[in-house]
Amino acid sequence: MKNVAFLLPAGANIAALETARHGFIVANEYRAARGLLPGFQVRTLAVEREVSLDGGRITVQADATLDEAGAVDICIVPPLQGAISDAVLNNRETVAWLARHHRQGGEVASLCLGAALLAAAGLLDGQEAVVHWAAQNLYANLFPSVQWVTDRVVMAGNGVYTSGGSFSAAHLVLHLVEKYTDRDTAIWCAKFFQLDWSRQSQLPFAVFMGSKDHADQVVRAVQAYIEGSYPEKIAVDELASRHAMGRRTLERRFRQATGHSIVEYLQRVRVEAAKQRLESTRKSVAEVMYEVGYNDTKAFREIFSKYCGLSPVSYRERDQ
Repeated sequence: MKNVAFLLPAGANIAALETARHGFIVANEYRAARGLLPGFQVRTLAVEREVSLDGGRITVQADATLDEAGAVDICIVPPLQGAISDAVLNNRETVAWLARHHRQGGEVASLCLGAALLAAAGLLDGQEAVVHWAAQNLYANLFPSVQWVTDRVVMAGNGVYTSGGSFSAAHLVLHLVEKYTDRDTAIWCAKFFQLDWSRQSQLPFAVFMGSKDHADQVVRAVQAYIEGSYPEKIAVDELASRHAMGRRTLERRFRQATGHSIVEYLQRVRVEAAKQRLESTRKSVAEVMYEVGYNDTKAFREIFSKYCGLSPVSYRERDQ
């Protein structure tokens, strides 16, 4: 039986924590009903026994303090609320405990934005880790030594697990249930919680907004031009000439400021526009393709699938 400990850090999202905790409880109930031994002992741990959350609206009694933790096989960090930088500062004792726990051979998992505490503990340095698509730029700035990805739901390696969203965290629970019990138990949990276990990517849910949190006015002007003129043919050389600089210089500044090449940025803006049309109109895929600046069906399908994780047809069918 695996000892699973849910941490209760300052700023924890208690709703997401409880949903995940309940997943292990349901797994135990399923196994008990079939005469099998339970797979998990589930507890909550915190710096102090009593934890105030959600701006003082909720008070939670932890099962034990970190000093009283004893044996822990898997430690799970819930999503965080509020400013992430503040959450890291307010949880220094918890971060130090996580680092020790992993150093001593324990496994660590994070649900959505809880990955910040794993990153602060140094557990993700030099590795790929999943975070919610809306937080990728923020986390890349706060923790540049981590390779943050948003095209996955769950990632695992070296005893560290990360997941991509508060509801996607359920897929992490399923992963752990299958790993430490069996597939039948995990399938039962997926059915019980009505989860599409086959989903492996956040991409169909991501919204590309383009990074604007930089001070390069030339790059901002190029972004604005692309976003206002994406259906037209846009040449990088013409953009560089418009701003009186060489192409390589503009490309370098654009990537440094936004994290994308100019061509990639244009592609993502066009795909986002196509997604909105597929969601809100009855126009054919071909009509949408032309409206967003493409005239090659194969190229459009490949680029759309690259950034969305689904073909244009599948994306439309998903919301019908």
